[in-house]
Amino acid sequence: MRLATWNVNSIRARVDRVTDWLERADVDVLAMQETKCSDEQFPTMPFAALGYDVVHCGFNQWNGVAIASRVGIDDVAVGFDGQPTWSSDDTVEAAAEARALGATCGGVRVWSLYVPNGRTVDSPHYAYKLEWLAALHNTVGSWLAEDPSAQIALVGDWNIAPTDDDVWSVEAYQGSTHVTEPERAAFDAIVATGFGDVVRPFTPGPAVFTYWDYTQLRFPKNRGMRIDFILGSPALAARVDHAEIARDERKTGKDRVGSPSDHAPVVVTLAD
Repeated sequence: MRLATWNVNSIRARVDRVTDWLERADVDVLAMQETKCSDEQFPTMPFAALGYDVVHCGFNQWNGVAIASRVGIDDVAVGFDGQPTWSSDDTVEAAAEARALGATCGGVRVWSLYVPNGRTVDSPHYAYKLEWLAALHNTVGSWLAEDPSAQIALVGDWNIAPTDDDVWSVEAYQGSTHVTEPERAAFDAIVATGFGDVVRPFTPGPAVFTYWDYTQLRFPKNRGMRIDFILGSPALAARVDHAEIARDERKTGKDRVGSPSDHAPVVVTLAD
């Protein structure tokens, strides 16, 4: 089974790009983030034409997570227990955002996660990000405590570069989100519950990235960040026999369909 995650940065703008890659890459399950649409707006039919079922969680033009599977989708869950709420407007009641979607696909419990960005270290959104990660830590830890043999994949855009090797320049990100000690500690705490980074052993760094900003020729200069991860439970990690970052899907050019996302897909292959 091949499992992938991809921040698609607007599925309506990039559905042709995504489905073209799905067909070429022979992926069984794709978790998507930042779909930027409501459930009603999600372009389901192109996926169905390739044999994929799709579940999606999106409330408006912001955030949004989805899972496409050709090996079944069962036990769908929108959000995780304890997921924090957010409102950027004091006059609007806080609510859970479209940032977490779980489903069982081919016997694997897949969670598509879009961790809050944090914006700036002095922003309320940064505090919300840390609260969100702490809640996720508590919940996923309870899953493994209840069933150490569970096959669970926590996948998506984590908006954290866990080590200095995961950014093109430590100096460039000094004082910024994604690289602060509290964010990295929050990521490490989730790993410490038993969820391992199953991709890094196959794609060692430094300078191996999953995201490159559109500006200042960041991609051709390889000035990126590694912020998209697949964390696997022990039982799942034992099945991983290959992993890759599909860097070429960040490219533009006549041999590519449509415009690229600013992220590349991350893929693992699981042994039977």
